[in-house]
Amino acid sequence: MAAVIAVLCALTIAAGFTVSRLLPRRLALWQQPHVIAGRLAGPDRVLPAVTGAVSQRLAATAAGVAQAIGPVISSPALGPHVGVLVTDLATGKVLYALNPAVGFAPASTNKLATATAALQVLGPSARFATTVVANPAASSIVLVGGGDPTLAAGPPAASDYPRPATLAGLAAKTAAALRARGRHSVQLGYDVSLYTGPGLAPGWPQSYVTTGNVSIITPLEVDQGRVTPTGAPVDNEAFGGPRSADPAALAATSFAGFLAADGITVRGNPALVTAPAGDATIARVQSPPLAEIVQWMLEQSNNVIAENLGRQVAIATGRPASFSGAASAVTAVVRRLGVTGEMSIVDDSGLSPQDKIAPTVLVQLLRLAARHPRLGSVLTSLPVEGFSGTLMQGASVFGLGGPAGLGVVRAKTGNLSTVAALAGTVYAGNGQLLAFAIMADKIPAASLFSAATAMVELGSTLAGCGCR
Repeated sequence: MAAVIAVLCALTIAAGFTVSRLLPRRLALWQQPHVIAGRLAGPDRVLPAVTGAVSQRLAATAAGVAQAIGPVISSPALGPHVGVLVTDLATGKVLYALNPAVGFAPASTNKLATATAALQVLGPSARFATTVVANPAASSIVLVGGGDPTLAAGPPAASDYPRPATLAGLAAKTAAALRARGRHSVQLGYDVSLYTGPGLAPGWPQSYVTTGNVSIITPLEVDQGRVTPTGAPVDNEAFGGPRSADPAALAATSFAGFLAADGITVRGNPALVTAPAGDATIARVQSPPLAEIVQWMLEQSNNVIAENLGRQVAIATGRPASFSGAASAVTAVVRRLGVTGEMSIVDDSGLSPQDKIAPTVLVQLLRLAARHPRLGSVLTSLPVEGFSGTLMQGASVFGLGGPAGLGVVRAKTGNLSTVAALAGTVYAGNGQLLAFAIMADKIPAASLFSAATAMVELGSTLAGCGCR
């Protein structure tokens, strides 16, 4: 065994010596990569000049669009007063127009103007704060509404998006601040002075509140005023029932309950007050960013969010935070952005039948969002046919159109009892991105679903045609 090991060691040493002598010469034989001189290949066929994403040869024509959508627009379900505008989104070239400058009741397509104005004035990252202030002795505190339309009472469901601030979280912060000051009982007031004027807009019947379309507009409310049959706040995302007759008082009462759960006794009932100027903030919570709130508003056609955003625009531009102040503020902002055409509104959600907006205004708003990054979430937040928001099957009176539109038509819906409107974008069959608006405000009472679905079919028709 010893002899074998000795022989193996000798062979290993010899092999190593031999390799060390050969290696430099072997390395010298390696060829390093290098670039040889030669003629570059010439270009193959060059694509023709394009406009937007589509060559001029393939671009939709006015005659092609008219032929494609003519049968849809002639549907008797739409009634006698119809407006339509179809344009190339990139260039603004008009491909079809029917009463494009005439004012129609916009219903919730009005929210396109509200979203545009809010994003322009406040910025996509803006947040709204709900605060608690206290007097120097911390014997009394005031819950101050900051106009956060997404504020919830308790923790929302795990599936809710965006994630709202909560009164429960604000109460926990408030209780900690009070205990640090040696306080275990307080008087509670609540302040809604941020807004002025009536809680219902011109043209709004009281039934809008009892049927759950909207709450009384106030800067302090939770779960957008939604209540259970017993009157308790309930997650707005999971419940479609009525709204509270006094959402601010309900929020204050709920806050008192959360404070009690955190060990702070509230003496007496919460009182409506105006917070003294000298009181210091001891706790605050903030809403999600405005871009996320805009998505919530446009996807679900949320009226409470729209009216609160209009008031935030009014405050930011120095106008009264009332229905009239908010409507004039939104109008002024979109006018400064270059939008022309008939736009006469009395609210910012489109619930009032007194609102008037022309199809050309809606299309201009869409084109603005496409050109300005600050406004981009207007387009990205639109419902998608068959997939999200009010264009999901069964989510509204807007049924699905043809298969070509699924996932391709993105549009804001709007409807009242005899009104329907749809405005958005669609990739045509040739790849061209189009903007469109269709509005009708004299729809026969029994034809609302058929009319709204015909509007979606218009988008689907554009998606399925090259429209040459």
